[in-house]
Amino acid sequence: MSLHALSPLDGRYEKETSPLRDFFSEFAYLRTRARLELDFLAALSKTGIISTESLSGYKPDKQNFTDEDALKIQDYEKTTRHDVKAIEYFLREKIPAELHQWLHFGLTSEDVNNIAQALALRESRDKVLLPALDNLLNSLRDFAKKHRTLPMLARTHGQPAVPTTLGKEIAVYLARLQKCRVEIALHKFEGKLTGAVGNFNAMQAAFPDIDWLSFSKEFVEGLGLEANLVTNQIIPYDNWNRYFQSLQLTNAILIDFAQDMWRYISDGILKQKVVAGEVGSSTMPQKVNPIDFENAEGNLGVANAMLGHYVQKLSVSRLQRDLSDSTVRRTFGTALGHTLLAWKNAAKGMSRVDADEEKLHEELNTHWEVVSEGAQTILRAAGRSDAYETLKSQTRGSQMDGTSYKSWVEALQVGEETRRKLASLSPESYIGLAVKIVDEALRYSIVENRSVE
Repeated sequence: MSLHALSPLDGRYEKETSPLRDFFSEFAYLRTRARLELDFLAALSKTGIISTESLSGYKPDKQNFTDEDALKIQDYEKTTRHDVKAIEYFLREKIPAELHQWLHFGLTSEDVNNIAQALALRESRDKVLLPALDNLLNSLRDFAKKHRTLPMLARTHGQPAVPTTLGKEIAVYLARLQKCRVEIALHKFEGKLTGAVGNFNAMQAAFPDIDWLSFSKEFVEGLGLEANLVTNQIIPYDNWNRYFQSLQLTNAILIDFAQDMWRYISDGILKQKVVAGEVGSSTMPQKVNPIDFENAEGNLGVANAMLGHYVQKLSVSRLQRDLSDSTVRRTFGTALGHTLLAWKNAAKGMSRVDADEEKLHEELNTHWEVVSEGAQTILRAAGRSDAYETLKSQTRGSQMDGTSYKSWVEALQVGEETRRKLASLSPESYIGLAVKIVDEALRYSIVENRSVE
């Protein structure tokens, strides 16, 4: 029951994270490994070492794996204290007796385990994580497009700075995340089937005339993975770690994004939708809190702590093998669950915010001093070597409104063309090429199943 779940991913957040169960639950892990053992049996038959008579008429039902089957394997494991051997004993009940000797033939447990988990990482990415990331990217894209021309006061070092547009600031995140999306989607997962210490010792001893290197490569690649033939008992996890690092970078960017959105809401330049029935505080009835971005930030941090541990831990193994990696690998679903939850909450947060244009306008017109960058650059272009110092004495540490700026322009001893350029500046118009940059970002941010208009 979710009320008694140890992890909030299977309790409070069950609805959001349950799609990952089909890849990382204990049931899924048992099911995939049982199927792989049967796939391996079929592959062996192609080498000629299994008689065609033994396989004639036998068609294993790999799809029909039930809860009862999983429980039966666990019953065997109570005796064996070895999950893969328990799967082998279970499968002996399902196949003809003359095939028993070929089950798990020449394999080590890690040949089955690593392939099962590589498949889980790939399938969960394609079927769960990428669709969630695409949904988030689409929300950023729509927001950036809607507000591509809306001026806003930028802040550097937390202080009022050169104006930008709200759409452009969101487009920056869109562009960063789109690059991560490409890395994640194009990652090719490795798998290995090389025996107890990676040398095919048992297979080669039993059947020295078979090309086991080609057999292994064909088997692993037939599952849509890249074969790694240079291993010890475990696959070097460098390939998987690169995937985790891509996720980690994506999450780090989203922490930056969530914190900025929180600040924009706090400053009042973004307003949140008020949803009937929701409560923002148990004591302060006026509150509408940015809980979706806060939830995202927290879960991104948890996910990245785990992903960082994978990169650190899975890169190291004592000699040919130790078991410390195994228990860590069983937590992949947890790290991806926190990642998925964060991505969904960030998208939900985006669906509940919009620009407060009045506030943005008011803030810009309170800080005319932010056009001093443009003003001193125009003066430099007109030959004034003291342009920076002139503006510094006028604006540093001070606020300037439209009236005081225009008075300053009128008092300058400059030509009419220069005066015209200076007079044309305003915080709302001084946005440079922000709109074109947004358009460029939108052009290169085509997300799957979406087209650029």
